[in-house]
Amino acid sequence: MLIKTLIILVTLEHIWFMIFEMFMWKSAYARKAFGMTMEVATSSEKLAKNQGLYNGFLAAGLIWSMLVSNPAQAREIQIFFLACVSVAGAYGAATANVRILFLQAFPALITLALLIF
Repeated sequence: MLIKTLIILVTLEHIWFMIFEMFMWKSAYARKAFGMTMEVATSSEKLAKNQGLYNGFLAAGLIWSMLVSNPAQAREIQIFFLACVSVAGAYGAATANVRILFLQAFPALITLALLIF
């Protein structure tokens, strides 16, 4: 039950990232969160939408894993998508902002560790 709850939380987090990046990128909230001017937000909007779409795919994979009836198959899908989230978070932390490590990678890594062990 704990693992399913954590997977749902990681999924909801990525749905939020998708919405934020695809539809709210130029908002005052997003500009403040990322320390962007309107000019920077406008010039990077297409990249943010693309990034948001990828976050949506990660969420979709985790949702799919919870709908699969075969527990062994569901576990394999969960491991794959949680690993993808972890790698994306680690790469984002290394290349963009270290906060991504705590917001994206750690929740997925904790869930992945609990799932495997």
